[in-house]
Amino acid sequence: MNPVETGRGLAVVTGASTGIGYELAKCAAQEGYDLAIAADEPRIQEAAMRLKEFGVEVQAMQVDLATRDGVRRFCEGIAALGRPIDLLMANAGVGLGHGFLDEDLDEAQRVVDTNITGTIRLVHDLGNRMRTRGQGRILFTGSIAGFMPGAFQAVYNGTKAFINSFSFALRNELKATGVTVTCLMPGPTDTEFFERADLMDTSVGQGSKDDPAYVAKLGFKAMMDGEGDVVAGWKNKIMSAAANVTPAGMLAEQHRKMAEPGSGNAN
Repeated sequence: MNPVETGRGLAVVTGASTGIGYELAKCAAQEGYDLAIAADEPRIQEAAMRLKEFGVEVQAMQVDLATRDGVRRFCEGIAALGRPIDLLMANAGVGLGHGFLDEDLDEAQRVVDTNITGTIRLVHDLGNRMRTRGQGRILFTGSIAGFMPGAFQAVYNGTKAFINSFSFALRNELKATGVTVTCLMPGPTDTEFFERADLMDTSVGQGSKDDPAYVAKLGFKAMMDGEGDVVAGWKNKIMSAAANVTPAGMLAEQHRKMAEPGSGNAN
């Protein structure tokens, strides 16, 4: 990344090549923020070209944030810009379908390394810079999946339960520092997530989904307003509220009906 000083604020967005992450980056660009974006695929450069059309500077890095080295390289790249970080949107995440014992263990571990380990490493580094400055806003992309024991998505839902909980804890820890923390909790969203997670033959994979642009706008506004959390969509609000009073075994069975392979073929 090359040092650029424009007088504008800087927003950092991970998982920004497509989906919610790209739309979050677009929200920031539309508000006049320069961008430092990352994803683990070459399409991050294509995303950068589109985002530059908003008249902002965009620094893009293809880097694997599931690895210690990938997080280090991205953080060093941001440091090389020599600019304070105004917004951090920790959105990078991957999913994985099928029963846990039928999954490739390395793939399951990658879900943990991306969604949890890489995320907390990144936020520990950049969050410390924000706290030292006494200013900044952090947005985590959690999920309503974090409220449900995820039968046939056990590892993924577990990681999102961690992120949801972690964000609320970190928000409390930073409440007197000038740094705010917000958790965006979407439901099923129309992104490449379900294809990548091998969930296309499931009820949830074939069901209706929210527009990622709509989800991102809600999350971005909540972050800018300093809110603690936002659930995207009224159906998801009802589901998340119901999850708080429904026995875990019943929630797991409900999730099984949505995520079990072949469930999308049922009448």
